[in-house]
Amino acid sequence: MKYVIVYWSRYGNGEKIVNYIAKKLNGKKADTKILKTNELDPKAMPNADLYVFSAPTEAFSIQRDMKIFMKNLEGMQDKKYAIINTHAMKKSALSKMEKILYKKKMIKIADIDFKIGDGVKEGNGLPQGWQEKVDEFIAKL
Repeated sequence: MKYVIVYWSRYGNGEKIVNYIAKKLNGKKADTKILKTNELDPKAMPNADLYVFSAPTEAFSIQRDMKIFMKNLEGMQDKKYAIINTHAMKKSALSKMEKILYKKKMIKIADIDFKIGDGVKEGNGLPQGWQEKVDEFIAKL
């Protein structure tokens, strides 16, 4: 399987998640590319069996760079995707991400949501047990 993971991360939580996913997928002999939104053109995406998009919620929506990136995707009809959202608020942006990709006629395979700060003794960070939650997500890919 060939995976392209596109992410945007402000504090490193999303980056930690996508690196963990890539390590697990590569251990299964998958071909995995991790790219930040500013490292590729959404109108010329590399070919893959599955695309993973990861972004935080900021200002009650998808982080701006990822939102623009996803809205500018071209030629993604019938391509499979999975989405990841991190947020410190009660509400995630998964549904907003899904809505944009639905308009691109992409096919959703999985999603995962992390409320940042829960289970962490100080500051922002991923909750305890986040790896197990990501392992369940990976199993769906």
